[in-house]
Amino acid sequence: MTAEEPEAGQDGDGEHDLLAMLPRLTQLSGAVNRGRLTERAMEAAGVSVDRPAMSVLITLHVAGGPLRVGEIASRMQVVGPHVTRQVNELARRGLAHRVTDPDDQRARLIEPTAEGAAATERYMRTVLGWFGDALAGWSPRDREVFGRLLARFVDDLTAHLDSFDDDGPG
Repeated sequence: MTAEEPEAGQDGDGEHDLLAMLPRLTQLSGAVNRGRLTERAMEAAGVSVDRPAMSVLITLHVAGGPLRVGEIASRMQVVGPHVTRQVNELARRGLAHRVTDPDDQRARLIEPTAEGAAATERYMRTVLGWFGDALAGWSPRDREVFGRLLARFVDDLTAHLDSFDDDGPG
């Protein structure tokens, strides 16, 4: 290899690598959506809410504590009224409820009820079991590297796409 030749798989600006990734990202999205991952996991876990409501419960689960509606919306990357509708439905079904914010007695936080937390746990165990099965042949090191790089990619892509809202396309 000469100094002018790029390393295998690279073309100076990485466009070849990005072109190779795009079909795989499309394939992954299709597998998750076509496979109805969320719906199948809810069915297997015995959870009967719609996908947006499940997203609220997962957001609360991942947070590890109660959140304001605005924080849930921010984490889900949706608008507050969307979350409020979901929270109202979850509350009506006994899966979440509002509690007073200890830092601001006027504000309310949303937290899952015991039933909502149990349903979310069942759902998470189901999904994580499926992911674990898919990665069963991977070494612990490969799983760690994949998780780290996937998180980095999602964070970087999300930040980049969010910048379109701030500055316009560019």
